[in-house]
Amino acid sequence: MKLLESFKKVIAQHNLFSAKDKLLIAVSGGVDSVVLCELCKQAGYDFIIAHCNFRLREEESLRDENFVKKLGERYQVEVKVIRFDTANYAKEKKLSIQEAARELRYDWFFKIVQEQMQQSKQETGAAANKSVPGWHVADQRSFVLTAHHADDNAETIAMNFFRGTGLHGLTGIPMAGDQAGNWNLRAFFLRRPLLPFFKEELLQFAGENNLEFVEDSSNQSSKYTRNFFRNEIIPAISKVYPQVKDNLLDNINRFGEIERLYKISVGQITKKLCRQKGEEIHIPIRQLLGYNNRALIYEIIAAYGFSEKQVDEVLKLAGADSGSYLDSPADDLRIIKHRHWFIISPALSPLAENIIIEEKDGKIQFSEGILRIEKTGNQEPVTSNHTACLDAKDIQFPLLLRKWKSGDYFYPLGMKKKKKLARIFIDQKLSKTAKEKTWVVEMNKKIIWVVGMRIDERFKITKTTGPVLQISFHPNK
Repeated sequence: MKLLESFKKVIAQHNLFSAKDKLLIAVSGGVDSVVLCELCKQAGYDFIIAHCNFRLREEESLRDENFVKKLGERYQVEVKVIRFDTANYAKEKKLSIQEAARELRYDWFFKIVQEQMQQSKQETGAAANKSVPGWHVADQRSFVLTAHHADDNAETIAMNFFRGTGLHGLTGIPMAGDQAGNWNLRAFFLRRPLLPFFKEELLQFAGENNLEFVEDSSNQSSKYTRNFFRNEIIPAISKVYPQVKDNLLDNINRFGEIERLYKISVGQITKKLCRQKGEEIHIPIRQLLGYNNRALIYEIIAAYGFSEKQVDEVLKLAGADSGSYLDSPADDLRIIKHRHWFIISPALSPLAENIIIEEKDGKIQFSEGILRIEKTGNQEPVTSNHTACLDAKDIQFPLLLRKWKSGDYFYPLGMKKKKKLARIFIDQKLSKTAKEKTWVVEMNKKIIWVVGMRIDERFKITKTTGPVLQISFHPNK
């Protein structure tokens, strides 16, 4: 009874779920998940069971599946079972078996939760909560429960430490949410109510309640990283430090408190450095590097999907030519070096104010219309303001399409002296609206074309010109 009372206290203390909620318990058939089912039953919670057969252990996998089905009969609850071809999935996605299994099961769990919420909406007619898509303002909510416990937490931070990690990796597995620390819809519905309890407590509870469970033979093999730490590393350390697991959990709490202070500090610095401009984030390079802190760079870029491994690339980018850039792993964002700034910009969004033009690009869409780019043979220059004919041998990609800025200058076609764009706008009596809609194409800090107006004298076609780079502007109707 001691574990049951502690279990209920943890749920209330952390506001994990209530008796009104619908719970989906991930059950492998091992002692941890079986104990979680029994505790939820004795505490009076409404739950169903979900079991994944990863088809990795042949007859043993089928044995586990059948055991979980009988467990559902014992508790008189629905049991959902799915069979995955995990090995092939891992091969196709180039993942480890553990990563593939994790991805498959959490995607499935989330799908079930979505179905439960949709059913709840239909039954209650509850209105949607706009802050969480798919979440409904109703008495009954849905959560996924996993049986992670204190030993898992200790193993996790030990693994993270030796693998290499940031501060967050030393804060362990959260009671609610994603282990990676990234807020997303799947993470929101995860709950781990057994985290404060050690395996010994779960085994004792199983014995006191005569609970049957199955053993996964692969747990005895140390070929998997977690099993290696569980079976060999931590037991070896415990010979020197008998309280190693308790100490690791204490460290989790300490690092958690440190991380909260760290986030406050990083948040304050980030607010000073990062300036939102439309869909872009502008960061002054000198100020960022002045902190001489790789962790700060990582925290800023990680918020936009860039990885820790890319910190070195960001530092190299600081010394690169204007117009150089770095893609995010998902290829949806770029960090562009523009003069004294880093600009985090959507890679393909027409609403971005800084757009990279690659040599392979034939069409670029932006807020004012479309640019079409092509290389042609030697030709007479087109005289239209909407077409730029440039000497291709003088052009180095990538180019940067951006809005004009105060202080911009170039050498207008036919002139030997530079002239500020602001002066040209005055000469041509451009309206404020027309100025705001003016864009330029830049290469290595040089403006080669004021879009829809004039090219730069230094890049014009001459008698010795070979291939021509032609850029045509097609404004929005």
